[in-house]
Amino acid sequence: MITPTQRNQASPKQLLDALEATVVGQRATLEALLHALIAGGHVLLEGPPGLAKTLSCRALASAVGGSFKRVQFTPDLLPSDIVGTRIFDQRAGEFTTALGPIFANIVLADEINRAPAKVQSALLEGMQERQVTIGLETFPLPDPFVVTATMNPLDAEGTYALPLAQMDRFLIKALVDYPSSEEETKILERFGGEPPEMPRDVVSIDDVVRWRHEARAVHLEPKLKRYIVDLVGETRRKHDYVDRGASPRATLSIAALARARAFVDGRDYALPDDVRAEAPAALRHRLAFNYRTLTDRVDPESIVAALIAAVPAP
Repeated sequence: MITPTQRNQASPKQLLDALEATVVGQRATLEALLHALIAGGHVLLEGPPGLAKTLSCRALASAVGGSFKRVQFTPDLLPSDIVGTRIFDQRAGEFTTALGPIFANIVLADEINRAPAKVQSALLEGMQERQVTIGLETFPLPDPFVVTATMNPLDAEGTYALPLAQMDRFLIKALVDYPSSEEETKILERFGGEPPEMPRDVVSIDDVVRWRHEARAVHLEPKLKRYIVDLVGETRRKHDYVDRGASPRATLSIAALARARAFVDGRDYALPDDVRAEAPAALRHRLAFNYRTLTDRVDPESIVAALIAAVPAP
């Protein structure tokens, strides 16, 4: 279990409480961001506009105390606007490298599907390899490095679908829904006047790095590992609505998220409930649904839920 020394240090619960003090009615989104931060992965937030997706990402960066950069994706954006470029210095008579906004601890790619594939792919090397190549030089990205991207599913005009290869780079895809009437009343009270201040430096970057090391030590029983493998394997079986199942990256993602969830709850071991709770976010964007989901008006979320329910827990 968590030692007394670790309890005296900054905890993930403190960070979550600070985020909830700013963002109302999106606890599931905040938990998804926290678990992905500890698991060391990237987050794709999908939901209608006005549901605090951008605010949640900004609040997380402010509370962690790391560097934060926001990139508004538009059709005229260039890859160099993200990773950086080489500039000729006339005084020195040589080329210098201007680093782009991707060089931050938390990068917000706002409305990522508004930019063409060439720009989207500029994120690929950084998201996977934690480094960026500009010209002949390769630059390491900060540690930790997390890409949080937002996407609006309601307006398809002027958007570019993210290829499956890039979707697979995201550890999770979280669906952001409307708040309840009680939560919306709190939003009106909190944001109806002066905007509340962002939580600042609640935890440090060193705390996040420590959490990651401790979360990796969370124990997974062999039966639980087998359960995760069977879950992902179920997505690859022949299915009326799924053309292609999830890759082994999904297996690793579910295991990392289950460990992160157990760590946040103060346990040094993961449970089947941790796996079931995190599996939808790790799988929904990694499955290739076919055209019949549209013609038969089947909700992809119900397909994911059925696949998870088909595998008995240990």
